[in-house]
Amino acid sequence: MTADADLLDDLLRLGSAAGAEVEVAHDLSAARLRYGPAPLVLIGGDMVPGCLRARLPRRAGVVVVCRDSTDSRPWDYAQPLGAEHVALLPAAESWLVERLAGIGRAPAAGTGRVLAVLGGRGGAGASALAAGLAVTACRTRLRTLLVDANPLGGGADLLLGWEELRGLRWPQLARASGPVDPAAFVDALPSRGDLVVLSCARDIPDEDTPISPALPPDAMAAALDAGRRGRDLIVVDLPRRLDDAAAVVLQAADRVLLVVPAELRAAAAAARVVDVVSAYRREMSVVVRGPAPGRLGPDDLARALGLPLAGMLPPEPRLAAALERGHAPGSAPRGPLATLCGRLIREVMA
Repeated sequence: MTADADLLDDLLRLGSAAGAEVEVAHDLSAARLRYGPAPLVLIGGDMVPGCLRARLPRRAGVVVVCRDSTDSRPWDYAQPLGAEHVALLPAAESWLVERLAGIGRAPAAGTGRVLAVLGGRGGAGASALAAGLAVTACRTRLRTLLVDANPLGGGADLLLGWEELRGLRWPQLARASGPVDPAAFVDALPSRGDLVVLSCARDIPDEDTPISPALPPDAMAAALDAGRRGRDLIVVDLPRRLDDAAAVVLQAADRVLLVVPAELRAAAAAARVVDVVSAYRREMSVVVRGPAPGRLGPDDLARALGLPLAGMLPPEPRLAAALERGHAPGSAPRGPLATLCGRLIREVMA
């Protein structure tokens, strides 16, 4: 549904790439007959205000698509419309092609939730929180996938103490082509119990096979799709320097958490991260990590960033030492990290 000729050209091109049959509605009158039965509805940002005024019935499978990141209306109106996502082109092209290509697939037994975590500054503790969420979710009998989306990080497998486990990592998945079977994907990953991990590799590349500093967005879209169809919860550890793969995650996530230490400079750095992320999504919440040397309160920090407060993570002095000994974050079920993770998981799964 769009009257924007340039946006329509993009959507027809993506539909062709996905092998999907596309019906075009240039106005609301043309859209009403097909709005209910269509398996997927793409609403252009130009049509969003009119759709809201027309009080179209809420339904699943609605995605708002736009090309202008400065227009706030798609984000403001997406929730009242019942839209699943706001897809910003061109960053979301790979995700959208995968979504269109999946229309004819058999429905999954369950749809996994995606929870993304990123840091407001370097060393904020986002990776530890992401790993803690995955470990805690697994302890509550949720089938969990932890995705390491930071190719320049140390690797999620190392954070969990899993670096010796054999299994698929990002370099192998990035070289694969074609659709990803959820069961085969999960079976190929390093795993213990109900927790599986897709980690970046730490191998030093040779001259013939250099490692790209960015993950392929189409591979990320495929991993998320397989995770949603084969897991209950997908936790993604995002880099602060967003690439196209990170944009795919931000637009697909059910919730995004920004981890910010309770320090003035960290708050200033996080404000810039918020500006960058807002080009891909408006909804996110902040987790404030202590200690607060200047007594900067979590509510004050959240207000300064203009974000809702998701929680406060008190200092956990023994955590760093435990990580050095190979103990995964959140392993202590009654620690502050595990307690916060348990609440956040209950919220996103609800």
